[in-house]
Amino acid sequence: MATHREPRFKLCRRLGINLYGHPKALKRGEGKMQRGGRKVSEYGLQLMEKQKVKAYYGIMERQFLRYVKASQKSSEMTGYHLLKSLECRLDNLTYRIGFARSIRQARQMVTHGHLLVNGRRVDIPSFGVKVGDAVTLREKSRKNEMIVRNFQELASFNVPYIEKQMDQFSGKLIRLPERDEIPIDANERLIVEFYSK
Repeated sequence: MATHREPRFKLCRRLGINLYGHPKALKRGEGKMQRGGRKVSEYGLQLMEKQKVKAYYGIMERQFLRYVKASQKSSEMTGYHLLKSLECRLDNLTYRIGFARSIRQARQMVTHGHLLVNGRRVDIPSFGVKVGDAVTLREKSRKNEMIVRNFQELASFNVPYIEKQMDQFSGKLIRLPERDEIPIDANERLIVEFYSK
């Protein structure tokens, strides 16, 4: 499985946003993107938005392109469908439920087999969770102090389209997210334009 190996804080500085929530990354990633006083072209803006979303969800170009092509075939608005598809990935929902403190940590949890989807063990981070599916922590994994601590400390972190059951270490996707509920500072229209050429 391919992984990003470039320095995380350098990526935050280049994109102009804090992708990881780390205090140091905040200092380096705050403010607008600057290119030594040069004006950024329209293509450059489109590319930057694409890179931003890819970096946030931690996926590579080939996989991202598959999401874009599937969204282009959808009857919905392409950009919104793209973000919805990315938001419903198993690794992202693991993070949103509160089992992990970052998407990277959530991906590792999924690949190590800590999670069940509707009672079935799934170890594929890109697994598409559907409305009504329940993501539950395995019984054996409930002894893992780090995961339990994350879940308890992030209990107040509520996402409107996820229903948590604290006593069962579970979260359920009750509906698809609206665009304003997806906490990503990105202009998906520019991404669609980038791939429409």
